[in-house]
Amino acid sequence: MSDQFFHELDLPAPDYHLGIGSGPHGEQTGRMLAALEPVIVSEGPDRVLVYGDTNSTLAGALAAAKLGVPIVHVEAGLRSFNRSMPEEINRVMTDHVATLLCCPGDGAARHLAAEGITRGVHVTGDVMRDLLERVRPSLDARILTELGLVPGRYALLTLHRAHNTDHGERLAGILGALAAAGEPVVFPVHPRTRQALASLGPAPGGSLHAIEPIGYRDMLALQQHARVVLTDSGGVQKEAYWLGVPCITLRDETEWTETVEAGWNRLAGSDPVAIRAALAALATPSAHPELYGDGHSADRIASLVANP
Repeated sequence: MSDQFFHELDLPAPDYHLGIGSGPHGEQTGRMLAALEPVIVSEGPDRVLVYGDTNSTLAGALAAAKLGVPIVHVEAGLRSFNRSMPEEINRVMTDHVATLLCCPGDGAARHLAAEGITRGVHVTGDVMRDLLERVRPSLDARILTELGLVPGRYALLTLHRAHNTDHGERLAGILGALAAAGEPVVFPVHPRTRQALASLGPAPGGSLHAIEPIGYRDMLALQQHARVVLTDSGGVQKEAYWLGVPCITLRDETEWTETVEAGWNRLAGSDPVAIRAALAALATPSAHPELYGDGHSADRIASLVANP
């Protein structure tokens, strides 16, 4: 899927492609760590920048730390306080070896302070907001026409976290609830989720309309015109908020608590009853405070990297 994003966003091809692929968390992280170390030694960077909370984030941070190279963590300080999530382990460990920590909001900085991390911490905002504002003017609704959708009269579902896809009961509960939603539910199926669906047998039909993965701009367009977004993705929660679309998060907790506090995001987990209740109680709040930056976060981060 990464090739699609490089092409669509007109990004240069990477100088190095590790070709690690998927696999168990420990194996994948270990292979990344082993592959990154010689690259860092060869290139001799002044700093290593890692983003988010994936296994590659942790592998990059550990490789740099062991080689004594300062680490910049973009999207630092987020906490779900659920240590059963691999992403939570990745972000906590990365923050504790980072030297420059770029937080999307004040709450993330407070989490770091509570863990004794105060040096090198800066509230910069979120670079995902920068990108969204950059492409928003060029979004169009062609994909709605292709899928036969009416703006404001469908739901959008994304589902890929291991906490949901690796547990058949959770996955079946979510899909079963949305199959009976009574409105079209567009479901771009992540490769991880497609594998999990194969083990469940016949996928629920009804209101669910499964489609192939789509590009960034088409995904934003579908979010922008949806009545509601349902997701277990942190990034999609933020995008829905910035686009002014109510969100239902299919997890029991979220790192993006400010979206919940603002009334735009509701936690429903995987319980079909809770999901149906969240859909029935859906309302668009009147207030929409600015969260996670103003579209200029990358400028702040670049300045900090250049002038630590």
